[in-house]
Amino acid sequence: MTALTISLAACGGGGDDEGSEGNTNGATSGDAGGDGGGDPITLSVATFNEFGYEDLFEEYESLHDNITIEHVKADTADNARDALRNSLGADSGASDIEAVEVDWLVEFMQYPDKFTDLTDPSVEGRWQDWKSDAATTDDGTLLAYGTDNGPEAICYRADLFGEAGLPTDRDEVATLLEGDWQHYFDVGKEFVASSDAAWFDSANATWQGMINQVEVAYQDESGELIATTNPEVKALYDQVLTAAVDDELSAGLGQWSADWNNGFQQSSFATMLCPGWMLGIVEGNAAGIEGWDVANVFPGGAGNWGGSYLTVPAQGDNIEAATALANWLTAPEQQIKAFEAKGTFPSQVDALESEELLSSTNAFFNNAPTGEIFVDRAKAITFQPYKGPDYFSVNTALQDALTRVDVDGTDDATSSWDKFVADVEALG
Repeated sequence: MTALTISLAACGGGGDDEGSEGNTNGATSGDAGGDGGGDPITLSVATFNEFGYEDLFEEYESLHDNITIEHVKADTADNARDALRNSLGADSGASDIEAVEVDWLVEFMQYPDKFTDLTDPSVEGRWQDWKSDAATTDDGTLLAYGTDNGPEAICYRADLFGEAGLPTDRDEVATLLEGDWQHYFDVGKEFVASSDAAWFDSANATWQGMINQVEVAYQDESGELIATTNPEVKALYDQVLTAAVDDELSAGLGQWSADWNNGFQQSSFATMLCPGWMLGIVEGNAAGIEGWDVANVFPGGAGNWGGSYLTVPAQGDNIEAATALANWLTAPEQQIKAFEAKGTFPSQVDALESEELLSSTNAFFNNAPTGEIFVDRAKAITFQPYKGPDYFSVNTALQDALTRVDVDGTDDATSSWDKFVADVEALG
């Protein structure tokens, strides 16, 4: 990670007056306004991973003859975060629109004067409350427009389930797995007793589902780091490692590693946590492998993993036009198009009621009604965990602790926890 370059003190209140002058205040999803008054302009949009915006950029350019869109796409979300930190610290270099991932949103919410106030009557009620609340300051300033969410279901290998004597039908599997995390692990013990495959891919991947169900995990709203003293965090850490190592439910494949990618082809595991955006990744890694399906269930009830926002940095030269574009991109009809392109599940209330979304199926996952399933999973989410400014750094340290035990085998659970404690203390 690059060196920290944001040295400004956190400021209360909303965006600065100068940066807010260009707010569209009335631009709608189909509004052709905010186009810079007809003068030719180029708008840069910085994203990472897959937002499904490529065709939408072309559509927007066709609606605005004077606007050209430059897509700045980082290879990883981590690199996108570092680049934004550096440009905000230098007050120069940010794109006109910057995408921000939910796990580091709060980190940037400390600096509201660095972003444009996006409050606008046209977006009132656009998102689920928890989605927009996370991007709103205490004084009601909206600093980011929601793009997608990551409601989670369970992806599973129906063929491996059948060979192990478990149900294969997705509705029966949903019934089988209904319950808490311990129930999910107990079914896994039944599975591995009759199969050579593991139950899940890795402890750190499973951890993402567990920790996203903790309302205040690592840092409270006063800024105090509680990660190492929060009994809920330690209990979950012990629970997932007991399941992964002692009960031998994990394939021990560090998520996003080459071994993890290869594990799909080698039928190394039977289940994994699946936010909507994961479907395309599974399909890509498991190309040629039949048997994947998705069940409308999630341990503990529901959870959200990932999802992003669009911000408009106040340092830009085209704030009015950038705000109009961000507004248009995050409207329900555009986010449904993004879902169809890349599987990024929309966070907009109206999109969740769309017949176009509800009728979506996925051929790779045995024609599962993925639109209906993920709409159900999204509606089951009742809160967004509080993620303080240090959430990203602490969670990375916790993931490292799990990997040392589950993947690398260099530590036991106790010694690796001690190293995690030291890592968190080093954050100050």
